[in-house]
Amino acid sequence: MLGRGEIAIVGAAESTRIGAVPEMSQIMLHADAALNAMADAGLKPGDIDGVACVGPMMPQQIAHYLGITPRWVDGTGVGGCSFMLHVRHAAAAIHAGYADTILITHGESGKSRINATPRPAEPEGLNGQFEMPYGPFGPPTLFPIPVLRYMKTYGVTHEDLATVAVVQREWAGRNPRAMFRDPITVDDVLNSRMIAYPFRILQCCLVTDGGGALILTRSDRAKDFPTKPVYILGTGESVETNMVSQMEDFTSSRAFRVAGPTAIAAAGIDRKDVDHMMIYDAFAHLPLYGLEDLGFCKPGEAAAFIREGNTRPGGKLPLNTNGGGLSYTHTGMYGMFALQESVRQMRGTAPAQVPGAKVSVCHGVGGMFSASGTIVFSNERP
Repeated sequence: MLGRGEIAIVGAAESTRIGAVPEMSQIMLHADAALNAMADAGLKPGDIDGVACVGPMMPQQIAHYLGITPRWVDGTGVGGCSFMLHVRHAAAAIHAGYADTILITHGESGKSRINATPRPAEPEGLNGQFEMPYGPFGPPTLFPIPVLRYMKTYGVTHEDLATVAVVQREWAGRNPRAMFRDPITVDDVLNSRMIAYPFRILQCCLVTDGGGALILTRSDRAKDFPTKPVYILGTGESVETNMVSQMEDFTSSRAFRVAGPTAIAAAGIDRKDVDHMMIYDAFAHLPLYGLEDLGFCKPGEAAAFIREGNTRPGGKLPLNTNGGGLSYTHTGMYGMFALQESVRQMRGTAPAQVPGAKVSVCHGVGGMFSASGTIVFSNERP
């Protein structure tokens, strides 16, 4: 069984630029981030023997492009949280002896669409047969379906949903690399352009270019690297349904309820031990679901928890401290950037650093609540 803190992150970096990067294709963004992470760890391609990434890039493309001969590969693709699953799988692979040093990469030309594969309609799939005929297709029109039931069940208001974006913009204002940094108010959010009820544009994620990469190895090798190691305490993963209309409960994600508590239990921590948290926020309601399904708030109480200032700078549970997908960056698959911020916080190098933070929970979503992955990090080895 994989031990707590047995595996560490020893390299972590994003692409040199994020936002609009029209001069770089998707594989170039992968490579840029990967080379930055290798430089961070003091490694070269020949030191890497495991590779993980998610489509449209395949591990063989990344390995060939970088000159890596891997003994282990992972191309798991479940949407934006695929990278959390890659971390989990890579940790297990290193524990099993399948590889010693694993590189996880991401690169996506979400804004410039350089060499990006268009997202085709899929009439032969379940979504195409049973959801598209009624109009919704894609995140902006599918994600509002469960949140309307959530709002009605718990009395969550439009102002509550707007507050999520306002608080995350406060964090983004402290981050020089954030795409949106100017302060906003609840009224600004509610007066912004409607996208798909109840979401207005300031409650929807950015669309950007960028990449990121992580390097994992055994913790007993951590002293061999120039960076401060970040230890993996616990991991979790799950899936539910790729049709949002078929969720077990519109007010809660079953995949969240499995992945999150699994990781926290494996880490052997109490929720009160968590100093910092990242919850994938493609849309403003996701932090509410994450806080509740991972057990940090009771059902229906997350909106008040955020409204009372608990997740903002100076609050007791700093959340999405890079500005999140709403204000920092969002290439289409945001999970890598959430992981990067957890690593920065544990290293003590984040632009909006949480003083004394020792434990970070990083939680991701894939598709419209169809998948989930959670990683618990610490800068202290158990």
